[in-house]
Amino acid sequence: MPTDPTASARAYALAVDFGGTKVEAALVDTDGRLVEGSRHRRPTGRNATVPELEDSVGGVVRAAAASLPDGARIVGVGIGSAGPIDRARGLVSPLNVPHWRDYPMRDYVASVAAELGLDVPVVLEMDGVAITMAEHWVGAAQGVDNVMGMVISTGIGGGLIVGGRVITGPTGNAGHIGHVEVGATFGGKALRGEDTFGNPYALEAMASGPHTVAWARQHGFEGATGEELAAAYAAGDLVAREAIARTGEAVGRAIASATALLDLELVAIGGGFSHSTPDLFDHMRTVIEHHYFPFVRKVRIVPSALSSEGPLIGAAALIHRAHLLP
Repeated sequence: MPTDPTASARAYALAVDFGGTKVEAALVDTDGRLVEGSRHRRPTGRNATVPELEDSVGGVVRAAAASLPDGARIVGVGIGSAGPIDRARGLVSPLNVPHWRDYPMRDYVASVAAELGLDVPVVLEMDGVAITMAEHWVGAAQGVDNVMGMVISTGIGGGLIVGGRVITGPTGNAGHIGHVEVGATFGGKALRGEDTFGNPYALEAMASGPHTVAWARQHGFEGATGEELAAAYAAGDLVAREAIARTGEAVGRAIASATALLDLELVAIGGGFSHSTPDLFDHMRTVIEHHYFPFVRKVRIVPSALSSEGPLIGAAALIHRAHLLP
């Protein structure tokens, strides 16, 4: 095991981030820093079976725990999971992982922790809550107490801090902005996405990475991934540019609605597809700039300051900054 001469004074959270493509785990210190060499990743996915998913989750938890420096201690396990979730019962039903419906994620991770000799709290929250706590702690939302964090990736998630306190709601799904409805028109055309769980007007149906690519392919784009769409956008492909503009407008409308409801000051956005082009943020901001309420126009939309580490830092915040949770 690694040796760290100052580790005896350190308490680490074992952070777990579960999403529609992958699950990751790492050790995170009380300053929001990942322990070098402790980050591990395994696949999840739409076709993964329950045993395969358990193997992936258990595998990254065990590997991260094995990275604990000598003399240090793990004080809790924080899990940020794609939603929806059942906070009270510790269940998850990730929309893009259909074999897990009401799966007892908290109990399963607790059993792995017990196997490793860890008698510590295991806390489960929606991934959007975790990423928002990360941005508020060490990211783009430091010092701002009315914040929404968002992830635009395989799906679209979100979380809320209002008045300096995390808002989870009774089930843990407050902030699940990917399934608000934003259907209207874009450039004189109906703003409608793929049929996502029966609702083609949900934000995720129009603006997630895979759904944006699917729309572009319906209109002549020949690529298959978000990375290819981003490259086509940079090369000036007209369909790719319309796809990104359409996605940016949809996200901007959702943010405007959330701000009108909650009087937000800042929205911090991460996730793989959010990096497709800086212009994506410009399209969102244009929607906000034209809103009729000044208090909505005040909201700032910024990229995450935490890169790909944000979800893990957020999962650790469920332990290290538990005082913000209800």
